[in-house]
Amino acid sequence: MTFQVRVSGSAPAAAAPAAGHADTSLDDSAKLDPNATPPAAWQPYDPRLAPAPGGREHKLTLTATEGVVEVAPGVKQQMWSFQGKVPGPALRGKVGDLFTLTLINDPKNKLGHSIDFHASKVAWSDEMRTINPGEQLVYQFKAKHAGIYMYHCGTAPTLHHIGNGMYGAIIIDPPGLPKVDHEHLLVQSELYLGPQGQPGSLRKMQNESLDAVVFNGYATQYKFRPIRVEPGQRVRVWVLDAGPSENSAFHIVGTVFDTAYKEGEYLLRPGAGRGGAGVLDLQPAQGGFVEFTFDEPGLYPIVTHKSANVTKGALGLFQAGDVKASGGGH
Repeated sequence: MTFQVRVSGSAPAAAAPAAGHADTSLDDSAKLDPNATPPAAWQPYDPRLAPAPGGREHKLTLTATEGVVEVAPGVKQQMWSFQGKVPGPALRGKVGDLFTLTLINDPKNKLGHSIDFHASKVAWSDEMRTINPGEQLVYQFKAKHAGIYMYHCGTAPTLHHIGNGMYGAIIIDPPGLPKVDHEHLLVQSELYLGPQGQPGSLRKMQNESLDAVVFNGYATQYKFRPIRVEPGQRVRVWVLDAGPSENSAFHIVGTVFDTAYKEGEYLLRPGAGRGGAGVLDLQPAQGGFVEFTFDEPGLYPIVTHKSANVTKGALGLFQAGDVKASGGGH
């Protein structure tokens, strides 16, 4: 499996914040409009998850980028990201696979960046060091434990880099993972808005004063474009709480999870007891998956049951069958 991702910047990971981290947002932060809709040409972040590629060694290139992107209808921020995507590309493999990743800090960037794979067991002072714009490093590790893990920039202040989009998921399949009809990845995170077109507010991040909670980097995107499946099909949703600070109570209205997997261990599996779960609870940087079916055609809201956050953008829809899609009101 080979793809390109770029990152730029070189300063010690524990160094004092660079000038580019200065917080310019006071009362001029961008504002979310709950009645706004995306432009006609807008496309959602594709939540579909590809199977683990063949082979036991994965050579990858990731590029760190800095650029302005839309994070909600009418709201644009300068996001720091991997491969120009928030969240960054989903990576996947199996226990025992070797990952050799080249991290590039785009020469056009202004800041130093780095990368930290929670799936790895490597020295922080080596592979996780910060690199300057135009520099690169090689980060190699063997996946020794199954689970879904966060990867993120660890350059100081790490809070600002994660809060401004530098995170993604790497999935190491549990042995014997059964086939399903659909697999999706939903990464929950927060937005701390700065002025229009500027980086997110470090001051807000430090005060945990969030403006939005979102799935896959954009507020309520799967309300605008529901995720389509069919009644009776078996669905697996991998969930990562990227934070940087808010927890998640992942829930899908109208179904029951018959399988739940969290932090490398099954909590629930189908069996004689016929047990079920309604929520997968996650703290920042934790992850897992749930499996379920939809018994009837219709719309099924995707939320965090920390309900105040539903009104702040943590809302989407599954569409089971050929039904009319309308905005979720959960």
